[in-house]
Amino acid sequence: MILPVVAGILLNGRGDYLLAQRPPGKAMAGFWEFPGGKVEAGETLRQALDRELSEELGIRVDCASPWMTRQFDYPHARVAVSFFRVLAWAGEPRPCEFQTLGWFDPAGILPEGLALLPANIPLISALSLPPVYGVTRAWEFGEERMLTVIGEVCARGLRLLQVREKSWSLERISDFVQRIRQRTQPWPLRILVNGDPELAQRTGADGVHLPARFLGILKDRPALPWVGASCHSRGELEQAQGLGVDFAVLGPVCPTQTHPAAQPLGWSGFTALRQESALPVYAIGGLNGLALSRAIRQGAQGIAVMRGLEDWGEEKIPQHLCGQGAA
Repeated sequence: MILPVVAGILLNGRGDYLLAQRPPGKAMAGFWEFPGGKVEAGETLRQALDRELSEELGIRVDCASPWMTRQFDYPHARVAVSFFRVLAWAGEPRPCEFQTLGWFDPAGILPEGLALLPANIPLISALSLPPVYGVTRAWEFGEERMLTVIGEVCARGLRLLQVREKSWSLERISDFVQRIRQRTQPWPLRILVNGDPELAQRTGADGVHLPARFLGILKDRPALPWVGASCHSRGELEQAQGLGVDFAVLGPVCPTQTHPAAQPLGWSGFTALRQESALPVYAIGGLNGLALSRAIRQGAQGIAVMRGLEDWGEEKIPQHLCGQGAA
């Protein structure tokens, strides 16, 4: 029997997240976790979240978005934890059940000796993922104009970028990655190269973005700090999860110029697939600045954007969701 559980990830204005230490007398006492608890009979997940955070922290949840669901086997139960990102609440979180509370920086290292519940561990790195994943198109823009755009959007909050120049040689991609690093020195930008893991390693990137065709070929997660994957179906999401990638990009949500023949998922199709995934998932395909809020409400990590990246401004990237190194 799987026990349904909800957990709330409270994010403050700096992007810090709240953890609570389980008090003596509870199962797994002493471990730290995102606040939450069991879903009672007749409750929706959101109703359970609101009740649990009111009971545990004394707050009223005003805005919460579903994020991902993860299953885990504990000694006392098998649980399916539905995690919500809680973006707005009324009241000051306080320990209503004698637990210890603490705020933590996603970009930092947890204090030595702090033991997280196992189901919560994968979410810590996911919390450092920003809401916008930029994708290059220097093949169309030209390198100089693309570098200018990258510098401008990094100054406005972009922290994750995919170099997607599929027709280029290894040498040209490597040179482009280094030029991006020079242009974005003031900001902690993570650069992933679209292609195979060896290509990404040889260019000096921070990670690789796997095209969907690699998901059925690779047997293990590439040995790189960050691994993303392009997915278009339930099967590809399952393959990506099985490889242990850090996040997936799912689409196209809307019609695109890049893949005009692809059948769009629509927001309903995106949400249905996203709900079945235990990965952070970016929406992609024909999305503009107005789509970010909707994507987050639909449970996405955020959106991936190629066309229109140059139009992004600070008002489109919520600072409390910007992740590691947010300005």
